[in-house]
Amino acid sequence: MTKLDRILEILCAERGEDVPTLSETEKGRYFRALVNVRMPKPASAEFIKLQDEYLQDRLRAVGVTDIADLPPTDIPDIYLWQGDITTLKCDGIVNAANSQMLGCFHPNHGCIDNAIHTFAGVQLRFECASVMEAQGEPERTGGAKITRGYNLPCKYVLHTVGPIVYGGLTARHEEQLASCYRSCLELADGNGLTSIAFCCISTGEFMFPNARAAEIAVATVREYKQKTDSDIKVIFNVFKDKDYGIYARLLGAN
Repeated sequence: MTKLDRILEILCAERGEDVPTLSETEKGRYFRALVNVRMPKPASAEFIKLQDEYLQDRLRAVGVTDIADLPPTDIPDIYLWQGDITTLKCDGIVNAANSQMLGCFHPNHGCIDNAIHTFAGVQLRFECASVMEAQGEPERTGGAKITRGYNLPCKYVLHTVGPIVYGGLTARHEEQLASCYRSCLELADGNGLTSIAFCCISTGEFMFPNARAAEIAVATVREYKQKTDSDIKVIFNVFKDKDYGIYARLLGAN
């Protein structure tokens, strides 16, 4: 029995189900689906050990990109990188979360919230649930929380709630998005992080226009660094070619 076979066996046993017959590719997708729908709760020592080994094996297979190897942009201490944020090694990465802060529960969904929770491991959802239970209410739009990174190459994950744009962009949406960036930077500096990677908060399913979101992101980061004299290194992480082009124009990236 392989590591993944035993992991699936444990996850299915939690649900009172048998493991279906699956190909190797299907097993990986089934693992992701099961952890996506798993409620926040402790897991056995055996499961954590196997899961962590499996996720670290996956990380070695796909490879890690270190901030130290990124080329600079025209703006000091600011970088642009296109790739999978779950493979980026820096002090902290930013997750585009919802107000419940528990990750995406849709099996195999393509959002960043789903990917970060999947590849960090089930410990992340449990920690998020503990943080939110202590807070006693949903996270406000524009706010942020910090957790450990677990099996990700980053040390921490900063979870921020971006605005959802319905019926046209407003000044309030723009201020809420700027608040996401400020909240994460303040939280990062307050916890001694030396580098942070931002995803394209609120674009995509949250419907914030990509170009305007990038303008706000870059302007807010530059303003924060100028006002606070923070020397934190900032990576703008993009996944789509469209976003890379927008940020490259704003940052003068090579």
